[in-house]
Amino acid sequence: MLGAPQGLHAFLRAYYHMKSADWAENDPQPLAGWTAEELARMPTYYVMDRARGMAETVAPHLPDAATLAANRWLTDPEMAVYAEAFARTGFQGALNWYRASLDPAQLREHRLFAGRRIEVPAIFLAGAKDWGVYQKPGADIRAMDARAFTQFHGVHLIEGAGHWVQQEQPEATVERLLAFADETGLRPA
Repeated sequence: MLGAPQGLHAFLRAYYHMKSADWAENDPQPLAGWTAEELARMPTYYVMDRARGMAETVAPHLPDAATLAANRWLTDPEMAVYAEAFARTGFQGALNWYRASLDPAQLREHRLFAGRRIEVPAIFLAGAKDWGVYQKPGADIRAMDARAFTQFHGVHLIEGAGHWVQQEQPEATVERLLAFADETGLRPA
């Protein structure tokens, strides 16, 4: 990805665009199972064509000049900061999360918490146009309260946001967080 033929800035711009609510093709829905037909419903940034890497996958979706001009949540100068940071540090840190999630030592550590629930007030926030919520077939985000939390204050999918919810809809995100703080008494008077 660092050596993307379109350049790092253009690669990141297309990638961020595809995972945002700005990309008209984002229509996340629960997947019924681990079948090829169901997985094929996901965008190609999750299930890529066999002969294409990520840079080739997102390249055709680079937003045009009018779309870029209308973008208020990630301006071109801001994107340049991301491109410079990734050019300097690479993607290894971000990709290590995926490696760690498969590491047997990490999995053993996670087993320490098997059967435990989070015992502090919590909410789940995501963009309504984020496929990440549905990337695991059969997952039901609305059922997480009974399984994972003792003081769950709900699933909140923010309209007009994709994967970058806090950037795409900062006001709605902060509004929901402040309401959560008020509901739970966590917000100072």
